[in-house]
Amino acid sequence: MTPIASQGHKLDARRDRAAYVLLLLLAGCFGLTVLVFQPGYITIDARYVYADAQAWHFGDWQSPAMGALWRIIDPIAPGAWSMFLLTAILYWLAFGALAFIALARSTWLGLATPLPALLPPAFFFVGMIWRDVQFAVIWLVAGVLVLAAAERGRHLRPFGVLLRPNAAIAAPLLATYAISPACFSLRRAAIVFLPAAAAFCALVPLVYYGLLGAERQHPLHSIFVFDLGGITHFGGENAFPVPWSEEETALLKSACYDPARWDTYWHLPPCPFVMQRLERPDDVIFGRPLLVRAWRQAVIAHPLAYLAHRSTFMWQFLARANLVLPVWDWAAPGASYGHSPFFIPVLRLHDALAESTLFRPGLWLLLAVATCAASWRRRDTRAGAFAIGVTSCAAVYVMTFFVLGVAADFRYAYWCVLATLAGAVAAMISRREARVKTDADFPAGAPAQAASAR
Repeated sequence: MTPIASQGHKLDARRDRAAYVLLLLLAGCFGLTVLVFQPGYITIDARYVYADAQAWHFGDWQSPAMGALWRIIDPIAPGAWSMFLLTAILYWLAFGALAFIALARSTWLGLATPLPALLPPAFFFVGMIWRDVQFAVIWLVAGVLVLAAAERGRHLRPFGVLLRPNAAIAAPLLATYAISPACFSLRRAAIVFLPAAAAFCALVPLVYYGLLGAERQHPLHSIFVFDLGGITHFGGENAFPVPWSEEETALLKSACYDPARWDTYWHLPPCPFVMQRLERPDDVIFGRPLLVRAWRQAVIAHPLAYLAHRSTFMWQFLARANLVLPVWDWAAPGASYGHSPFFIPVLRLHDALAESTLFRPGLWLLLAVATCAASWRRRDTRAGAFAIGVTSCAAVYVMTFFVLGVAADFRYAYWCVLATLAGAVAAMISRREARVKTDADFPAGAPAQAASAR
């Protein structure tokens, strides 16, 4: 055996050993996930989704697509288990596939790739059954599978818009990457963006109402109520299409407004009287054109108040401490989930970190933008295109909440967290790809040979 062949054989053996180590590491991570979060926690929102799934009668306030999926997989492991296991499997499938792609370039990078998936902002949510978690994990799997398929010269398409409809604005960037995963093209993205966004927006009602027959519950009108409350607060005039008493008007201008959530107008003190009036059986306004007209007129008449409200909300969402995990559900003595000996350390870590910068969406938005910018020079590599595709998609998705957000919970930025972590790994892979390409174009000794030839 020649020395070169011997070195190649040793390298292959080393990579084989590293692959076995990586498989064991991923199996351990999956086992840890199941141990810590089993049987999975059905959040308040998920309870409605599960009830709809069991009755096969959907409403559009929660995701009918998630309900249909849950109904299909529920016989495998009824209740929380089915959706939790699906999420955990997809989560580690995504990071595992990315790890093996990295392993082909660098042993240490491949073995290190699962570690970011254990970071609190990502790992904390794997056991929480929220559509924002399912949406983020599904898009991550789709993006990584596109990258893996591109390694073999094949193509796949991402999906996920049906879980979180406002993702239709960001989806075209991920779709652009899926169309051409070998190189991210800004020109192609600009051409695809508007038609793809329109197609994704049309897909939502087609599936929700046409295929699944979902009941119209007008979730979009929660945005109108939140905006009308914000305009009333910042503009100093009642923007709602109904009169209020002096006491109610004073509350609307002061104590009712909470930039972290619209629930104060719905069922939280001090102002549930707002939705009680808007949904009054003898004169329903919520879900009716009157509320839409009132919102439009208020935005036109008080644009500065609207911008002040939306900017205040976005600052709350991006830069301030907000809800991370639904800890109130586990405070009761009878709440078995929160008292699991394997989950308690997670809760303690949550309590220590929940108000830290690590759980501010603004940090992850900046990291996503930075990763996208750092990868731009290597957009003609497969990993570079992936990094740009997922991080740009995540950044646009987070920014849609400036117009569409009604709550500032950290979970709404979860896709940005996963995209940034995966994008950072891909950015490092792309550096290795670029280095290998440079070495291939300019092998050692080539400049000296060229000089002697001259």
